Amino acid sequence: MLKNLNPYLNAELLHVLRSMGHGDELILVDCNFPSDSVAAHTVSGKLIRMEGLNVPEVAEAILSVYPLDSFVPEPVLRMEVVGNPDEWVECHHEMKKVVDKTSDREWKFGSIERHAFYERARNAYAVVCAGSERRGYGCFVLIKGVIDEKGNVV
Repeated sequence: MLKNLNPYLNAELLHVLRSMGHGDELILVDCNFPSDSVAAHTVSGKLIRMEGLNVPEVAEAILSVYPLDSFVPEPVLRMEVVGNPDEWVECHHEMKKVVDKTSDREWKFGSIERHAFYERARNAYAVVCAGSERRGYGCFVLIKGVIDEKGNVV
C-alpha cells in the first residue's frame, strides 16, 4: 500500500498512466463496451479491468493522478446517446462532477458518436473497463495533459 494514493489505482493501471505522454488518450468504459476486442488494437494492447467499480469510482482514482489536456478544447469526450446526441445520461453527469471535484479548473466535455467512439478507442493508448458499471453510455475519452516543473497541470 502507498500513502496518499487512491487504493483503486492498481499496479497495472498506474504503469499505463505513467507510461502515457501528452496527448495520449485513455478510454474509460462501462461493462457493455466491447473492451477486449477494442483494447487489442490499442498502444498497450491489453485491457485493464477494474472489477467491482463503477465509472465515477474509477474516474476519481485516475483523475487523482492524471492531468487533463489544456491544449485541446475538450479533453473529456463522452459517448453520445444513439438518436439523441445532445442528451446527457446519469453517468455523464456523474463524470462531470468527478472531473470538477478532482480539478483546479472547469473542463469542457465534448461528445462523439458511438461508432466513431469505437474507432477512436482502437487508436488510444489503453482501455480501462469499470466492470460494475452497467449504465449505458458510460464511455469516455480522457486526453492526457502536461505537468509543469512544480507539479501543476499546465
